[in-house]
Amino acid sequence: MKTQVNAQAIARLGLISILLAATLWGTVGVVIQALYRLSDTNPLSVGFLRLALSLPLLFVVCGFTLGRKTFRVARRDLGLMLLIGAMTALYQVCYFSAITHIGVAAATLIALCVAPVWVALLATVLLRERMTRGVFLAGSCAIAGTILLVGIQPDSEMQSMGLGVLLALGSALGYAVVALCGRSLAERYHPLQTLTIGFGSGAVILLPFALGTGLAVNYSGLGWLALLYLGIIPTALAYLLYFGGIRHTTATVASIATLLEPLVSTVLAWWLLNEQLGSLGIVGAVLLLGAIGLLYLEDGRRKD
Repeated sequence: MKTQVNAQAIARLGLISILLAATLWGTVGVVIQALYRLSDTNPLSVGFLRLALSLPLLFVVCGFTLGRKTFRVARRDLGLMLLIGAMTALYQVCYFSAITHIGVAAATLIALCVAPVWVALLATVLLRERMTRGVFLAGSCAIAGTILLVGIQPDSEMQSMGLGVLLALGSALGYAVVALCGRSLAERYHPLQTLTIGFGSGAVILLPFALGTGLAVNYSGLGWLALLYLGIIPTALAYLLYFGGIRHTTATVASIATLLEPLVSTVLAWWLLNEQLGSLGIVGAVLLLGAIGLLYLEDGRRKD
């Protein structure tokens, strides 16, 4: 009985870690908006610097925690970690590019809603994860809530809609692969190993894209503080929480739980930027919170 209670507690702590990560990710949009107002920069430069600035802390903490074990990785697993880096670079590039074609709202909606679907489908095939009714219901509520919360504002001046949608779908697929690779490695490696090697390779992959579009390095003091925040809090810390939490839950549940991110983003935009939520947005927020409650209960039952 005691072992069963401990398993439930660990499962729920894992879910809470993922929800905390999603909360930190929800602050990114507001910080990036502030960064654009403070400095003349571009999305690829921010994406590269976000990863690059997370690496010194990750290397120090990883070296202190794991020592020489940091780079003791089987060849096959090293490939998965490098794939995490490549897919991290991919979904950032795709997402930033999708925004230029279909706007922030539509790109966010597609990327966030489709990612759990990709994860659920791929996890069922590759990881043999079982899709329970509770997870299916939570996923349905979360996707519906995200649609209502984010919404799509029509813009007659938008061009290349088809390409923008494909890029957003690519972003969702990239995130799904990161989630699945992280879940596959979670039981064999410390999260710090996966993050340090994955983000290091991701920064290397993003660098030529950033250089090709003009790497922005001239920032004000507040601009560098914003970049440091992005690198340390919603990147190094948030992904450490995420990869730590995913050790104790399924990839499907984790991907649905991260849909807390648009809720946090919307609340911050309403609070700090005076953006209106609207009645449909409130319904969407309630659906998302309901989905999170269902996941909390379902993840506890999974360990019964």
